[in-house]
Amino acid sequence: MTKNSINFIATILIAFLLSQIMPWWSIMVAAFATSIFISLKRASVFVVPFLAITLFWIAYAFWLSNTNDFILAKKIAVLLPLNGNGYLLTLVTGIIGGIAAGISGIFGKQCVTLLAKR
Repeated sequence: MTKNSINFIATILIAFLLSQIMPWWSIMVAAFATSIFISLKRASVFVVPFLAITLFWIAYAFWLSNTNDFILAKKIAVLLPLNGNGYLLTLVTGIIGGIAAGISGIFGKQCVTLLAKR
């Protein structure tokens, strides 16, 4: 397995475990930790955590919303300019989480680079 796939799987697993006991920002801790211990190169520093958490949050939000027939998701989607589409809200939720994780992954890589130069 490549470093990208190992980082992808590790980010999802750590994010899932931390999300059981911590708030929403635990995904950023997971992306930061995996970026420190499993170094990636170039754009994959952002893309791999972004895709991992986007997939995780879309699946998790879909699973939670599906249990109540998307009632709450539809009501929140009405408040946003999504025309009451709960599925689109799920997608937007995943993308927002992915951006947060991607930026956290970049920060983890920058911390490793900074400490390696000293």
